[in-house]
Amino acid sequence: MTTTGGWRRQLDREGGLPLFRAAGVPVLLAPSWWLGSAVVVALYAPLVGRLAPGTGGLTGVLVAATFAVFLGLSVLAHELGHTLVALRLGLPVRRLRLFLLGGVSEVMRTPAKPGHEGLIAAAGPVVSVFLAGAFALAAAAIPQPDAVWLLIAQTAFANAAVAVFNLLPGLPLDGGRILRAGVWAVTGRRATGTRAAVAGGGVVAALLVVWALWGLMEGSEDRWLRSGVCLLTAWFVVAGARGELAAERKRSWPEGLTLAQLVRPVLQLPAESPVSGALSASAGRGVVLVRADGVAAGLLDRDLARRLADASPHAPAEQAAVPIRPETVLLENESGDEVVERVHGTAAWEYLVVDLEGRPAGVLRREDLKAALNRR
Repeated sequence: MTTTGGWRRQLDREGGLPLFRAAGVPVLLAPSWWLGSAVVVALYAPLVGRLAPGTGGLTGVLVAATFAVFLGLSVLAHELGHTLVALRLGLPVRRLRLFLLGGVSEVMRTPAKPGHEGLIAAAGPVVSVFLAGAFALAAAAIPQPDAVWLLIAQTAFANAAVAVFNLLPGLPLDGGRILRAGVWAVTGRRATGTRAAVAGGGVVAALLVVWALWGLMEGSEDRWLRSGVCLLTAWFVVAGARGELAAERKRSWPEGLTLAQLVRPVLQLPAESPVSGALSASAGRGVVLVRADGVAAGLLDRDLARRLADASPHAPAEQAAVPIRPETVLLENESGDEVVERVHGTAAWEYLVVDLEGRPAGVLRREDLKAALNRR
């Protein structure tokens, strides 16, 4: 049984209340979802009595609360569309979170192809269109408009609105990702697509503000609901677009920089060398430890080597080696963007760079690449 303190720690650690797992992906409910639902109920309940006479008071609040739940489930289905397609394409998904203004599927790796990015982005709106059609048919089957009809009809409209809005060509919306995929496919550069989609996000945010102000000037019945949703969403779009641009800058290889400029010299030492000597030799260089049979034991981990040298300076350096895995080996002629993508997608501090014949040509340290990207 989880205590209140334990529940809070879990909530803080995970970024939301864990609900369940879908295809192995944790589904979390962020605290801000409750705030968003409360706002929907507060602003939507007064409209229920006017749109469906005789359903005011407590009935109106219940209808509004049910609508908030249906809206949350619709967003969940939308995000599951993204998640399942990403998993189908072999891209791991860290988690799915529902929050104040919608949800997000946290895909852990950048799609390697623009077509994959487009498919993942389009999956969510496709689900929303399907739900809109299903709820619209259900509403049409109810002969007499009442509170149930209003709930179903509004859910159909909300799903249609979610689909249309998400297809607007601006990041971080799905339409922006589709636009990025298209520009990426044409130009061959993901960064160019990101810049185009970020500009589209700015246009979308501006249009949302204009729509909110128009409702206030016209005095429309839903002006306060419209203004609140539009202004919050505009803020979300601007923040998301800026985040996407910052992430792209960290992911894109700086112009004029070559891999050779970042690679440190590499030294090959026998795996049975004293760890203290290997540590001294590693100053400013990478060290590949080679066994007597010519097989590489791994790269010397400096932190592990220091701890081992303090305890036993004559211990074999192989005890402080990190195995060389295929994903931590880079070709010296790989493109910069490929190098950045590999480093971002692999948990390692050092990467062995080899020439076309497979011989060690140097070592790339994650910290050196990060510093170069930050300087840019």
